[in-house]
Formats: sequence, structure tokens, C-alpha cells
Amino acid sequence: MQSLEEARLAMELVRPMLLVTDTSSNYWQSEFQIDSVPSLRWHVFMNCPIEFNSTGNILTTETLKKPSLRSLSFNYVWAPEGIAIICFTSGTTGRPKGVTISHSALIVQSLAKIAIVGYSEDDIYLHTAPLCHIGGISSAMAMLMVGGFHVLIPKFEAKSAIEAIEQHCVTSLITVPAIMADLISLIRTKETWKGIKTMKKILNGGGGLSVELIQDAIKIFPRAKLLSAYGMTETCSSLTFITLYNPSSEDPGQPFQITSETKSNPIHRVEGICVGKPAPHIELRVRVEDSSHVGRILTRGPHVMLRYWGQIPSKVSDPGDEDWLDTGDIGRIDNYGNLWLIGRTKGRIKSGGENVYPEEVEAILSQHPGVSGIVVVGLPDARLTEMVVACIQIREGWQWTDLSSDHSAKNRDLCLSSEILQHFCREKNLTGFKIPKTFIIWRKPFPLTTTGKLRRDHVRREVMSHSKLLPSNL
Repeated sequence: MQSLEEARLAMELVRPMLLVTDTSSNYWQSEFQIDSVPSLRWHVFMNCPIEFNSTGNILTTETLKKPSLRSLSFNYVWAPEGIAIICFTSGTTGRPKGVTISHSALIVQSLAKIAIVGYSEDDIYLHTAPLCHIGGISSAMAMLMVGGFHVLIPKFEAKSAIEAIEQHCVTSLITVPAIMADLISLIRTKETWKGIKTMKKILNGGGGLSVELIQDAIKIFPRAKLLSAYGMTETCSSLTFITLYNPSSEDPGQPFQITSETKSNPIHRVEGICVGKPAPHIELRVRVEDSSHVGRILTRGPHVMLRYWGQIPSKVSDPGDEDWLDTGDIGRIDNYGNLWLIGRTKGRIKSGGENVYPEEVEAILSQHPGVSGIVVVGLPDARLTEMVVACIQIREGWQWTDLSSDHSAKNRDLCLSSEILQHFCREKNLTGFKIPKTFIIWRKPFPLTTTGKLRRDHVRREVMSHSKLLPSNL
């Protein structure tokens, strides 16, 4: 659900002529002034009370149902490469941008999801993702294409989603890690769980699932094919897919096993996360800058956005990259054709002339039993250019201690300190310049977007505001 400010910024950028709202927008609609959007000519209220009369430029659904309006003729034009929708990014690196998606992009994305996930007319699909985000709208289009059954809820809440799954015998849905974690947490408290028999297909996006979440999901949804996808708004959702679990091909005696295509390469490794192979219509390549086989991930094809709305397309720095979209991610392709994500270009830390990708450091520190959450950022440093700083959430039962002080901790086995975590990084063979110089105890949830993605820029900004007090507790 968008805030008034998000809705206002979107309308300022797009300059719409028609605005359609329903009762879910009442919380900001009363504050919204139509005059503040000069381009707006019509405002349609959906599901309004009967006594509400259409006046001037304000219409209700009852008005639109009148035969006089239905008799209008339209001149339809075939435009597969024309703009179908303007979908806004989640704004992980700043202000959300309007991405123009073509009809062709939506079609090829739908076909990919149908072929790989296996959607069919027998599916009962629960909309867990908002339709204003590319994951939600692209999956909805795929389900429309096959003629599946749609179950909609006002917004995702674990309780209402679980009730819908059981009431409608839902067979498929999509998740992000936060949604999966919330579902699992609540389902565990139920005495009976009807979804254990009906759920057949789950597609995860918006970030990789941890091994623990995968194992828990298999126990909660044992009959479901579990997949994960990597993509972004600019590519009309999913670029690559990986099957994490398929009950039709797994050995029932194994509680958890990676499918054969990645069995030799675990999904989660220090050097990145395996996100699988590209869909049939996708072209991927890695522009390598040195001998490490790691570089910027580029893609091209009918799935790529037309442009950012209101922006002139920027020129590519390398002439060889014409027609290729730079995803902003760093990765590599292994000998099996699987894409491995290393990190984000914009999140990269330049420390002492070396590149440090936060995700690599986070993957190491998250393995420590005393760390429940971790975000790594870079802070300005006169000598190193940027200093690697780790913001950590401590697991319940553990405590932070200064090893140079008196042994005051009751249980030294459940203690954390900068020295302990730095030593842990060295034991895991993390290169010295990548080991955090400073650790900050983070005592609140990390900021996320509406799609559950980390707002690393917000974390860095808050750490910067406390930089004079480092080391500190936030």
C-alpha cells in the first residue's frame, strides 16, 4: 500500500489523465488535492457508497456502468513494443523510478513462468505480492494467460494469507524471504494445517532464501515445488530460475537436498549465491574487468524495459555494451551455466584500493551462531577511502563484551566482541582487507522496502549520523 507521498511523487512523474482509487486509499485520499496534479482530468471512485453522487470530474463505478458510456467506440492499435505499464522500482538506492514495460516483455515473462514454474488452469493462485510491484503483476499476468483462479487479499498479512490458503485450497503463490519467514512462523503455531496437502508451487523472489528457510519451507510445504528467481523491475521480473526442491524428483528419505543441476555447487557460498539459469528468452553475459571471472551482469532481449519514464536513456560507457542493460549487479557464470550473484555495484566498498562486496562479508558473519542479522556498509575514511563497518543484530542469549575488560560475562561461550568476530572471519579465510574494522550493535529491525528488500542506503545514512560515536549501539 502506497503512502500519500509515494502516490504524489508517482503522479507528478507520470502526469496521469485518469486516477482510479478505491476504499483502501481513503487514508490518504482525503488529504490529496486533485488540483495538485494539473494533468488529471478524471477521478474514478471504486466501491463508493450509493449516496455518493458523481459531480464534475469525479465519477463512480455506477456512472461508468451506464449504457451511454459503454457505447463508445475505440480504435485499437497493434503495438507489441508499445508501453503496457509503468511500474515503479522499490527504491533500494534512492527515489523510485518509473520503468516502462512493453506488451512483449509481459508476454515473454508470462511464458517463462508458465514453462518453468508450471502454472496451469488448475492452479488457485494467492496474490501475496502487491500488484503495483513487478513480481506481483508479472505473476498475475502469467496466471491470467493460463486461465487460473485468483485469490486476492487487501494486503499481505500472514494470518489472512493462511486463512485464504485453507479456505480456497490455494495451490500456488509467490514469496520474498520476509513473507516466507512470516508464513512459516505462524503455521508452526497451528494444530492443523490444511495447506500441507494443497500447496504445489512456490516461487520466491526479492532475495535468496537462507538454507534454514529452505529446510523449514520444505517441512511446511512438502508437496510444493520450491523455486527461486532473480530479477528486477527493469527486466520485467525474473531473469533466472533455480529449483530448490521438487517433491516429484527427490528421495523421500532425504529431508533436504539440492537438485541435481546445482548439487556440485551449494546454493549459498562465500563467493556468492547461485540463482540458477536464465529463462529461454533471456540473454546474459558478465563483463569481466580482470582475470577473476567476476564482473558486471548484463542482459538483453524482449524482456528489457523500454526506458525510465521521464528520463533520456543514458549512453553506455562501453560501445560493446550497446543494447545491453547493466543490472547493477556483480557476478559470474560457472561451468554449468549457473549465474552466481556476488553483490551490488552501488553497494561496493572501496577500501585501500580494493573492492569489497558487502554481501560476501555478510555471508561469512551470518554463519556465526551469535549473529542473527548483519548488514555491512562502507564509511568515509581518510586513509582507506572507505572503512568496512558491520552492523550486527545479536541472537537472544548472547551478549557483547570487551575482551580487554574484566571477565564479567557469566558465560564466555555466549559472548561476542570485535576481536571474536574478526577472528571468526579469518578462520573462514576472508581476506584481511574485507574484515570489518568496526562493529555496531543494531537493536532494531533493519529498514526494508515494501517488497522486503534491504535499504542499505538508509543503514549507511544512520551509521554516518553516529559516526562520531563509533563504536556505538543503534
